[in-house]
Amino acid sequence: MVIPESDAAWAADEFIDYFKNFSSIEDYLRYVKKEVITQTNQLTPLQDEFFNEDIHPDEMEFDIKFVGNRFQQSVPQEHYVNLLRAVSSHNNESNIPGRELRWMIYEKKTQQCLGFIRFGSPTINCKPRNDWLGRPPELKRFNRHSIMGFIIVPTQPFGFNYLGGKLLALLCCSHEAREQLNSKYGSDICLFETTSLYGTTKSSSQYDGLKPYMRYKGLTMSDFTPLLHDDVFKGLNKWFIARNNDKLLVKEDASSRKLKTQQKMISIIKKSSSSQKAAEFQTAIANAKNLTEKKRVYFSDYGFANSREVIRGDTDKLEKNPINFDKFYQENLIKWWKNKASKRYESLKSSGSLRTELEVWTKDMHIDIIR
Repeated sequence: MVIPESDAAWAADEFIDYFKNFSSIEDYLRYVKKEVITQTNQLTPLQDEFFNEDIHPDEMEFDIKFVGNRFQQSVPQEHYVNLLRAVSSHNNESNIPGRELRWMIYEKKTQQCLGFIRFGSPTINCKPRNDWLGRPPELKRFNRHSIMGFIIVPTQPFGFNYLGGKLLALLCCSHEAREQLNSKYGSDICLFETTSLYGTTKSSSQYDGLKPYMRYKGLTMSDFTPLLHDDVFKGLNKWFIARNNDKLLVKEDASSRKLKTQQKMISIIKKSSSSQKAAEFQTAIANAKNLTEKKRVYFSDYGFANSREVIRGDTDKLEKNPINFDKFYQENLIKWWKNKASKRYESLKSSGSLRTELEVWTKDMHIDIIR
């Protein structure tokens, strides 16, 4: 697809004007979040639903609720989206193609929300994964045996006071999570993946210190532009479709459809621009790519001894690691977390550093923790 030079110049300026607002990934996240919050009127009444109690970790019990109408005692999707929007830095998509399972985690006694989890189909390509396997996997086999955590977001101050992000990550690695995914999709999961929000600019992640449940495996590659936020993207996409005889730029059922559509837009602009505008556009896109950090990648093998060999196709039979396998049941994971969280809680309490202010995104609040 090639468009007139004047059209290409207009579209190029849309990208240039958008990305000139940001000097760091944090600037980008805050800007996108502000745009979402400006259009949202439902956040403040929801604040009472988030955990903000002074309870010792040993006294806590947990309740995992599914999201969606197909489950009994589940949370309606719209409610999940509204609550997550109040907490997460990302503008999380409401509907995602492919496999998906969403959880909300509650503290049983208070029935207040502690955090959010969304499992989904892993990204197609991942350098640390390919290095671990020794080669890119055969995708059909890989999808049968793997799952990814796209949202692992604790509410605040639960995350800060109690190592809440670590609790959620451990629940993702539980046999109970694996068994539910297997039941829903007819899978045989033996690998869980996730990535840190930040990469090389931060010295730590909420996933550090979780061995043997989760291990750091390396850094992602970083050669794509951050996504345009919803209104800007939708406007440009509609504009491009009109110039493509009302045809979509990318197939409707494509994976990572928004990213592929944006990449297609960039390709069309490059092909259709004059040399001067093309050079200006290339510089803007290169600067935008610099905003996207290499992220830390973490794996969990759910306590199996041969996850890699099964995913590679060297064998079809999963073998339990006799030392670690039972550690991955929820009861044992929570017990491990309570020991760590108790030390954190008691240290903060004795030093007077325990946080008591609930952190949610509102139109006039500058949140300290990006998550």
